[in-house]
Amino acid sequence: MRFTLGFGALLLATLASARLTANETSGYLQLENDRLFVSVNKSTGAVDLLTLDGQDLLGSAAYIPYSPGGSSGNGRYGIGPYLDCYCIPADGPSSTGSGSYTPGGIAPTYKLFKGVDGHHVAYGGVVMSEVYPPTGQVLEQYWFLRDGETGLHTFSRIAYHNSTTPFLRNLQEFRTLFRPSTELWTDLITNDDLYATMPVPNPASGSTSNATTVQDATWYIGNRTNDPYVEEFADYFTKYTFAAVWRDHTVHGLFANGSYSNDSSTFGAWLVMNTKDTYFGGPVHSDLVVDGIIYNYLVSNHHGDGTPNITDGFDRTFGPQYYHFNKGPSGGSWKPLRDEAVQYASPSWNADFYDTIAKHIPNYVPTSSRGSWKAKLQLPKGAKNGIAILAQDGVDFQDNVLDPSTYQYWADISDDGRVEIDRIKAGTYRLTVYADGVFGDYTNDGIVIKAGKTKDSSTLHWKPETHGTELWRIGTPDKASGEWRHGDVDTDTPLHPPEYRIYWGAYDYLEDFPNGVNYHVGKSDPAKDFNYIHWSVFGGYSNFKRPVQTAGHGEINNWTITFDVDKKDLAKKTEATFTIQLAGAKTAAGNTDVFNVTQPWNNLPLTVVVNGKEIEPWIIPYNQSSSCATRSAIICYSLSHKYTFPTSYLCSADTNEFVLSLPYNATDYESALLPRSVYVQYDALRLEVR
Repeated sequence: MRFTLGFGALLLATLASARLTANETSGYLQLENDRLFVSVNKSTGAVDLLTLDGQDLLGSAAYIPYSPGGSSGNGRYGIGPYLDCYCIPADGPSSTGSGSYTPGGIAPTYKLFKGVDGHHVAYGGVVMSEVYPPTGQVLEQYWFLRDGETGLHTFSRIAYHNSTTPFLRNLQEFRTLFRPSTELWTDLITNDDLYATMPVPNPASGSTSNATTVQDATWYIGNRTNDPYVEEFADYFTKYTFAAVWRDHTVHGLFANGSYSNDSSTFGAWLVMNTKDTYFGGPVHSDLVVDGIIYNYLVSNHHGDGTPNITDGFDRTFGPQYYHFNKGPSGGSWKPLRDEAVQYASPSWNADFYDTIAKHIPNYVPTSSRGSWKAKLQLPKGAKNGIAILAQDGVDFQDNVLDPSTYQYWADISDDGRVEIDRIKAGTYRLTVYADGVFGDYTNDGIVIKAGKTKDSSTLHWKPETHGTELWRIGTPDKASGEWRHGDVDTDTPLHPPEYRIYWGAYDYLEDFPNGVNYHVGKSDPAKDFNYIHWSVFGGYSNFKRPVQTAGHGEINNWTITFDVDKKDLAKKTEATFTIQLAGAKTAAGNTDVFNVTQPWNNLPLTVVVNGKEIEPWIIPYNQSSSCATRSAIICYSLSHKYTFPTSYLCSADTNEFVLSLPYNATDYESALLPRSVYVQYDALRLEVR
C-alpha cells in the first residue's frame, strides 16, 4: 500500500512537471506553463519577455532619459517585474544622482529552481542576485511560477554587512515595477472606485506632447481635445492621483480594452498585495500604485513615512506579492478581471506553496514560525470603523522602521468588538487601536505571539482620552483631512474623482478665502469654510495658476476660529485643553526626515492665540514631516498635540477667538518641482474644560 501511494504521488508530480518548464540558456532564464511565458534577461536582471496566451504584455525594449518629473529609475521600459531602489550612496552611478540603482547590470548571478510543492503542483523559480561593489550591498529579486497559475510570486531582498562602515544611508525607496512600453494597456485602476482611461500620450511615460509640467510628475493636459482622460477625469495628470492607502488596499493594475491586442481580447495586469506584513508604516501608509507603470512600493517616504536605515547587519526580504495576469472576452470590462485578482489578496492564499519554497528564500517566515492573536474590544461610544494593529513594540506603529526585523499586521474590528489576526510572525508587539470619531489611540505593549499558538487577549477596554467637558469639536477624528474644502469631495467630471487627488494647484486659496479662513463653530460649513491645507504662503514654485508667490497680510498663515460659550459651561472650570490632530504636516524637511541646516523651519511651530493671549507653540519636529497634500494625499504621518491654558482666557459675555498661526512667509528649499510653503493638514480639533 505504501508503494502504491508513493508511485501515485510520483506519477502526479511527473504529470505536473510536464506542464511547467524552467530552462536556462546563455542569455536567459525562462519559466513557462500552459499559458504564461516569462523570460529573465541575464544582462539586465529584469523580465523582458512576458506573454499570456501568446499576447505580448510588455512590448519592445525602450529607454527614456531621466528628466524632472518624468522617467524614474534607469529609464528602461518594456521590462518587469524588476527590482529598483534608492539605496546606494548618492555619489554612485545613479541616473538621477540621488542614489537610485537598478541591480542586474554589473555582475549579477542567477539560480534556477525546479520543484513540486506539497500539493504535487510543479513550480519553477529564478533569483537574480547582485553585490554592489562599492558598498557590498546584496540585492536580490525572486520570481516563481506555478503550474495552473497565470502570475508571478515575487520576493525582494536587500542585505548589508559592513562593520567598517556600520551606517550606509536610509533605504529611501525599494520597489518592483511592471513597466510596459506597448500600446496594449489603455486603463489605470487603483480600485473599484478610482480608475480612468490612460491619457494618450501618457506624460508619466515620458510622452509629454501637448502636456505642460506644473509640478514634479504632474502635468496640465486640459488643452487636449478628444482625450478620454481629460473629458472623463481631470485636466491634470499626476502619478500621485492614483495612490492608495494600505489599510484596505488589495489589488491595482492596468487594463487593456482590446484595441491593440492580437485578437481583440481584453487583458489585465495586477499587483496583488496578498501579504502586507513586510511593508512599513501600518495601515495609514500610502503610496503610488499605477500611472502606466504598476508599482509595488515596498519602502518609500512619498507621503512622509519613515524609512529604515541601512546599517551593518541589515537583511530583510520583502514579500511575497503576486503579479497576476489574465484575459477576458472582447468588449469586456476591467472589473471581472480585477475581481479575479482580488480573490488572491489573502495572506493564507498559497501559504503552503510559500512554505515549500521557503528553503530558497532567505528570511522568509514559514507557517511553523507564526502564530495568531484574538481579542474582544470594548470601544468608546460612537466609535466607527475600528481597527486593531500589531506592530513594533514600544513605538508608534507609524515608526515601525526603527527595528527592521519586526513585521506589521492589522484587521478591522467587527460590530461586536471581536478581532482576530492570523499568520503573525512570532515576536513581541504593540497593539494599537483607533477608530473614526474618537480622539487618540488605544495602545497596549508586550503582546507576545508564539509559533503555533493563539494569543487571546480576552476583553480589552478602551477608555478614550478626556480632559473634561467637551465644548465643541471641528471635523471627525479619522486620521484624514478629507472633510474640508477641496478634500474628499467629488469633482463634477463623469468619473467623479475626489478633488484632493487632482492637483492642489487646481484650487486657488486666495480666491476661495480672500479674507482668510474665518470659521464660527456651529454655524460655518466644514466643507466650504475650512480649507484642506493651511499654508504659510501661497503660489509661486509649482503653482500653475498663481506662479507668483504671495505671503499675504496674515490671511494665509493665520486662521481664525470663533465660538460662543455659556457661562454655566465655565463655572468651576479652571483648565482648558485644545487638541489638534493633524493628518499631515510639512516642515522644511519635506518628506525626507532630514534636518537641513540651511533651513529655519525644519522644526515647525504651530501657534494658538486665545483671545489675544499666545499659548506656548507646538513645535512639529522635522522627523515627523510629510509632503502630503502636494502629492495628492489626505492621509499621511498623523500627529497630535494638546494646548492647555487657564479657562480665564475664555469669556462667556462675548465671542471667543482662536487664531491658528504658522510662521509668516515660511518656506523651504525644494530640489524637486514642489511648493516651497510649509503647511499642515487638520484632521480634527476640539476644546475641553475641567
